Amino acid sequence: MRALALFAAEAEPQVHLTSQTRIVAAVIAIFFMLLILDLIRRDRLQERYSVIWFVAGLGMLAGAAFPGLLELVADAMGVRNTNVALFSIVLLLLLGLALNFSVIMSRQAAQITRLAQERAIERAGRQANGGTPNGDGSGSEQSLEPEKEGL
Repeated sequence: MRALALFAAEAEPQVHLTSQTRIVAAVIAIFFMLLILDLIRRDRLQERYSVIWFVAGLGMLAGAAFPGLLELVADAMGVRNTNVALFSIVLLLLLGLALNFSVIMSRQAAQITRLAQERAIERAGRQANGGTPNGDGSGSEQSLEPEKEGL
């Protein structure tokens, strides 16, 4: 009889969150979304990347407000345990973000290489025409390093 009760409990995934846990999760989600808005306001995060993080915050808030949604997602994924469904969703989102940022970094690395090559061609052209290396007549070489902002 006990084995049957354990099997029945395992067959029906249920998300049991106390009201205190739900409140804490909702506060964390709201704090996360406010942090994203503050990063945008201080120009630390571009708007195009903030959408991803803001949607993640809304997902956290929806999960805190409606814990039954995770059961629906687990059923749609075909898994019994809601923890497996949650872990799978988070893992897929993180893999997607890593791929997205790898594509962005590759594009920027190619752009940096192209700009450095264009700059070298311009310098070589000025030197061949008898001009100064930086083209301002002072004869001093400018640094290629950008100015560093205070973090």
